[in-house]
Amino acid sequence: MEIIGLSQSDFKLFQSFINRKTGIFFDERKKYFLETRISSRMEEHGLSDPQEYWHLINTDAEEFSSFISSITIPETYFFRDYPQLKMFAEEILPLVCNTKRQKYSKTLKIWSAGCSTGEEPYTIAIILLEMIEDLISWSVDILGTDISKKALQRCQEAIYSPRSVKDVPYEYRKKYFISTSTHYQVKPQVKKLVRFDYFNLVDDNKMRVMRGFDFIFCRNVLIYFDFESSKKVISYFYDALNKGGFIFLGSSESISRLSAAFKLVRFKNGLAYMKE
Repeated sequence: MEIIGLSQSDFKLFQSFINRKTGIFFDERKKYFLETRISSRMEEHGLSDPQEYWHLINTDAEEFSSFISSITIPETYFFRDYPQLKMFAEEILPLVCNTKRQKYSKTLKIWSAGCSTGEEPYTIAIILLEMIEDLISWSVDILGTDISKKALQRCQEAIYSPRSVKDVPYEYRKKYFISTSTHYQVKPQVKKLVRFDYFNLVDDNKMRVMRGFDFIFCRNVLIYFDFESSKKVISYFYDALNKGGFIFLGSSESISRLSAAFKLVRFKNGLAYMKE
């Protein structure tokens, strides 16, 4: 494949388009990465002019989806950021569940935003199965969303490489996966707790109707967004959470610089942000 170089004006054109449509911001350091992805898609369509391809992704929803899938690289695995998940499983989840039991409201609604190939929402499902003894009597809705339709297809298949499960405790691997010599498949008891949907976090109309969540996980997603897009997304997440609900970002991400609305709560295993 021949790599087609982008002029500065063409680069700005694609940079602005991607940012406006997805919130993702590619700075100058990502110019070559963008050139390789655009060149690959142009070759697929027999195009030679980057502006022709820019017009194509503006008018063809299917190609827009394929292009976005090509520039969003899935980098995730089961039980990623174990200390945070330990805090969620051993301290925060029991706290929320006990409050709900007292209110006779045994429902849990969890959103894994930017779930990539599905390892995170399936990890959450495993945690619920392990930590809530009477889970069968609860109404559980774990929603995994992503902007990449290609990644969402992998979610539905629920088949993963040994690398994806490298941090899964051995007993969980035996209990919740069907293993072969080449891969691991999530068992139906885990799969049935999770549903997946296409979702763009900068789609204002869709974000406004997301409500009633007890937990939102959006880990290592907003690091790719510009500041203003991140602020807007966090504001919508706040509205989407129930009172007493918690939000989890990646270990290198900070909510405090994006919003003062959340309360910082100190737990034995770490810090978490709650909607009061």
